[in-house]
Amino acid sequence: MMALEQHSPAAAHWSQRQYEALFVTANREQRSESLAWIAEEQDEAAGILAFMVAHQLDTEWELQNIVVAEAALRRGIGTQLLGELVAHARAAQGNCIFLEVRQSNHRARALYRKMGFEETGLRKSYYPHPSEDAILCRLRL
Repeated sequence: MMALEQHSPAAAHWSQRQYEALFVTANREQRSESLAWIAEEQDEAAGILAFMVAHQLDTEWELQNIVVAEAALRRGIGTQLLGELVAHARAAQGNCIFLEVRQSNHRARALYRKMGFEETGLRKSYYPHPSEDAILCRLRL
């Protein structure tokens, strides 16, 4: 996951510790959890094509990261992963999914609009390296 994310300039860049924390078993009494979906080629040696990480807090979900390998773009994998999140959030009786996206990431913004997300705000200089504004998006379920 880290290798794929490092090759995607638009992805949220996380530390190894942050990725490892995704795989720690959560306390069943918590109303908060993180989930990761991974898309792989049939041939496991080909590696990960894409992944998505989301965090649930009570009835709200945050899409924290979604990355598709350059070689796998335009194959519908991002749409499929995002559809899985929407279906999972609805099944868990979630009421919305929210996210931030780089203002310059037109491909991701188009995907989010296609999936029904609304652009609801702006966070100035939210992203470092390079500094860039974030567009806030929300999908009501």
